[in-house]
Amino acid sequence: MAHPKRKISKTRRDKRRTHYKATAKNLVVCPTTGEFHMSHRAFWHEGKLYYKGRVVMEDEVLA
Repeated sequence: MAHPKRKISKTRRDKRRTHYKATAKNLVVCPTTGEFHMSHRAFWHEGKLYYKGRVVMEDEVLA
């Protein structure tokens, strides 16, 4: 098995890891409801499932 000949310094290790960072979610505003949601995803608002500004499904409450 291959083993490193020298210890990788913390600086060198951290330089390599600078490109891994968390990014904020891209949120868009629905033209119909005005709610923020992730683009290209369906979302629930007041018991209705919306996608591309249209109602796709309604939540039925069983009583």
